[in-house]
Parts: sequence; structure tokens; C-alpha cells
Amino acid sequence: MAGEYWDRYWRDRKSRRGFLGGAAAISAGAAGLALVGCGDDDDDDDTGGGLATPTPGANASPTASDPFANAKKGGTYKADASGSPPSIDPLASGSFLAKGFGAYFYSRLMKYNAGPGITKANLKPVGDAAATVETSPDGLVWTFKLRPNLKFHNLAPVNGRAVTGEDVKYSIDRATDAKNTASSFLSGIEKHEYPDQSTVKITLKAPNAAFLDVMADTNALYILPKESGSGGFDAAKQAIGSGPWVFDGYTPDVSFKAKRNPEWYMSGFPLMDGVEVAIIPEAANRIAQFQSGNTDITGIPAELLVDIKKNLPKVQFYGEVSQLLSFFFFSTKDPNAPWMKDERVRLAMSMALDRDGLTDLGYNVKKLRDAGLDVKDPWNNIIPAGMERFWLDPKGPNAGDSGQYFKYNVAEAKKLMSAAGFANGFEAKYQYTANRYGATFNTIAETNIQFLQAIGIKCNTEVQDYSSTYFTQTFAGNFEGIAFGYETPFPEGGAYPNRQFGTDTLKHSQWDDAKLRDIGVKQQQELDPAKRKELFWEYQRYQASKMYYIPNQAGAGTGWEGHQEWMQNVNIQTVPGSYGAPTEEVPFRWKNNV
Repeated sequence: MAGEYWDRYWRDRKSRRGFLGGAAAISAGAAGLALVGCGDDDDDDDTGGGLATPTPGANASPTASDPFANAKKGGTYKADASGSPPSIDPLASGSFLAKGFGAYFYSRLMKYNAGPGITKANLKPVGDAAATVETSPDGLVWTFKLRPNLKFHNLAPVNGRAVTGEDVKYSIDRATDAKNTASSFLSGIEKHEYPDQSTVKITLKAPNAAFLDVMADTNALYILPKESGSGGFDAAKQAIGSGPWVFDGYTPDVSFKAKRNPEWYMSGFPLMDGVEVAIIPEAANRIAQFQSGNTDITGIPAELLVDIKKNLPKVQFYGEVSQLLSFFFFSTKDPNAPWMKDERVRLAMSMALDRDGLTDLGYNVKKLRDAGLDVKDPWNNIIPAGMERFWLDPKGPNAGDSGQYFKYNVAEAKKLMSAAGFANGFEAKYQYTANRYGATFNTIAETNIQFLQAIGIKCNTEVQDYSSTYFTQTFAGNFEGIAFGYETPFPEGGAYPNRQFGTDTLKHSQWDDAKLRDIGVKQQQELDPAKRKELFWEYQRYQASKMYYIPNQAGAGTGWEGHQEWMQNVNIQTVPGSYGAPTEEVPFRWKNNV
């Protein structure tokens, strides 16, 4: 039964070899690399709650020995999305909407071990398509063995056949193609080989402390059948994978549907029969559908939380500081632009931001605390506040001199502007998108204008459509002026330096700073956890002294999910802000009203 499988799964991973999928032997070097990659120490205690737990009144039917002892099978999970993906082929689009779609249907080599009692600090990469993984002592060669019971969905022309090395090769070839916007995630691969149909051997150019996290990252690699590249079917029109859900139709701007995969390798899961995701661009309409009971889950804006809690007292709320970073980023095309001519302009812009005020405005901090809710209010650094393992607190003593540039100080900001030769300010285009990221982001984006104007920056504001302009142009660095937006959330810190200052094709600003580029390379190859953390801190301190990107507060406050009273196991949560929930959370939830 499902409970027996799950109990064995979590019991097995109490050992290091359980984490590595039961590989026969692990050298000291490999074990060290695995430890860094999964981001923990020798403490394997997975007990304890997460940053937030369901509110009182949640139905607590699982037992300690078997969290699925009283699970009810069946029913349809009803969720929502803020828009249609630019493409439903997850290897053809870097959009978060495409990644979130793909996670329902496609396997990765690795995934995260979200489950009962697993806290954010204990989330680790475990095998998904891979049954085992071994690595060489130098951390350069990784050998994955595919699960013998891993099958594609029983849809033509693939018809339920086994996943093989040829499919992985096809997918890695596509993912590493220079034309693929996400190719930088796998740029460290020197070669990939397939000694037999169940073995994937990947050789890296240099050791990567986070390579297993890369393989678990929904931004990096999904495994598609080779038929999607040979004309057998069009992955932009149909999804055929080996994940927990089977594609059951998609109507752009309306919804997509999925059915339970009865052949998924985790026998007995998913617990629910299907999924329906309604595409609802307007946040107010998403809330209305949830309040009417038409959806089982939705994001809850902080300003509505208290009222919804009062009107729907049995709704379960889950609060979490996401690993979501927002920032100002700049066009670097014009060397005479004020932010290019003098770094003091960028420092002034950072000091013009009242970060505590923005957090309270966007996340209703005071009101929610007064209502007795646990609300966090950290400040984002260039590594997001939710990524506690690598984040450097700008308010803390370890920030050193760089902390001064995060503090709200309009008078000092004006002095910096004057010293840079812009005592009277300047005009600049200011752009963001307002039809994808929700009310909190929109509110902060609009309020930023007032702070910039306070130091003489006159904003010519352009609110851009996400699909046609922002994601395809501005997000990819093709714009003029100042932009405000979110960074893609990554499950592990190593991806941030490459996206911001490395070779990533989606680098938002084309800054070239040798020191930051060098730190990005060093952190990737550093296998000692303490030394690697110090490299991340050095990265954040130095970046803050230049403010090439100016961290902002959208994403830094406590975000909230609402789950209907009939939903169970809502406290199973994966990496905050990542897109893996359809594989790592949803299969293990159930509805007690079926």
C-alpha cells in the first residue's frame, strides 16, 4: 500500500547511501561532494515542523507511523495559474509558467525529497528518473542508473514504453543547445555518455558542489521521449512524460487537465485521480474562485489574509518566505547612462528605498502580527532572504560596510547623486510587468517610483505585457533604462552568480566584473560547506558595494497559500519558490471530501 512504500522510502534515506539511491560504494571525496550538494551536515534528523504549519483546525488524519494511514483516494485537485505558458514544451521556454506546467508531466534525473516532517533545511536531491547515482572521487564523473520501472505515459506514439538512455541523451542535447535559453544551467557538462540503455554517465568540466541540485532543478532538465524530436509528436501541443500526471488536454487562456499516472514508479501515488488548473490572470478572480470553493488552493495576498481567515475560519494557511528575489536591473548599452558613469548613482538608488516600508506595504506585516500570525520581514540581498543557507543578512554584522547601502537614507542618497554630477537628477525609462506576478509585486513596483523621484529620478513608466514584451525582451536584457522584476528562483545558490554575472544567456544586465565572475566559479568548485558559504557572503558584500543589481523587497516577505479545509498534507512543501510542487507535493496530498 502507499503507506508502506512511503515509510520504507523515508526509512531508507536515513543513511547517506539512502540519499544517494543505494549506490554500493561512496568514496570520501564523493560523500563530501554529496554533502555540499544537498546542503546539510551530519544531522539526519528530519523531524520537526517547517517555517509555518497549517493553522489550528486542519484535519490531522495521518498517524506518526504511517502518514497515509487514513488517506482517501480519488477526486480532482483544482488549482489555478496566472497565465498560459509561452510554450508547453518545457525545453523550449524559460518561463516560470512553462516550468510549472512541465513539472506535472515530466521526470528529472533528480527531485527534492519533500514529504511528511521534512523541513526546508532538510530538503535534499533524491532520485527521480535515477534509481542510483555514484560519483568519482574527484567529483567530475557522475553515473546515474535509470529506474527499471520508469515508463512513459501510455499515449501514442510512445505507448508506455520504458525510459531509456536515448531519451535522456535527446533531452540533454536539447537542454545544452546554445539556442536554449536555459542552456547555462548545464554549461558545466563536458560530455554525456550512455554505456547501456539504463546508464547515464555525465562528465563535468570542473567539480560542481551543487550538481545534484542542478539535476533536481526544474529550470535545467526535463526528460522528454526521443519521439518528440523525430516528428512522432509535437511537444508544443502535447505532453508525454514519465511523471506522476498524464496530459489530458490544454486550452490556452482557459485551463489544462491531467489524470493520475497509474504506472508511476512511486506505487500507490498520486492519491488523487486528476488535476485541473484554471488559467485566471486576475488575482481578484482567483481569490473569488477559491472563496466559492471552486479551487482547492490559491495564493493569498497579505492584505486579504485576515478577512479571509475571519470569513473562512477552516481554511488552512501556509506562510513561507520564498526564495524569490526582486531587484532593479539596468540596461548597460549606453556607457553614458547615469548608472553606468558612476556607481554612486546606483548606491543612491538603493539608499532611496525604504525596505521596511515596502515590506509592510506589500506583506501587511504589522496588521498580520497584530492578528497573531508569524510574519517575517527580512531584506533581500543579491541572494534572496528565503535562501537561508547562503543569504547574507544586510542588517547583520557580517554585512560589514556594505550594509550601509541598504539603509533608508534619502539625505545621504542625495549627496551621492550630487557627487556623481546629478544634483538635479535625470529622466529614465522605468519598466515592469503587471499582469503575471500578482498584487504584492505590482504595489511595490508602483511605490518604487516615488522613492526614485525623491532623489530626482524622473521615471517614464512603461507597464509591459509579460509574454510579448517583458519576458521575451526586458527579462533577457534587451531593453533601455531601468527595469524592475523578479529573478528566476533557483533551488540552490550556485545558479545566482552565473545568471547575474556569468555566461547565462538570460543575464538581465550585461555587467562584466571579474571579481564577481571569479567568485561565481570558485563557489561552484568549493567542496567545503563553510568555505563555500563564506564565498557567497563575499559575493554579496562586494556586489552591494557596487549595486549592479539593487535588491528589492518583493519576494522577501512572508507569502501565503490558502488550502481548503478538506485538503490533507498541505504542510508537505518543497523548495520555496521552485516549480517542482506538481511532482514533489501534489501526489502526496488528498481530499477528505471524496
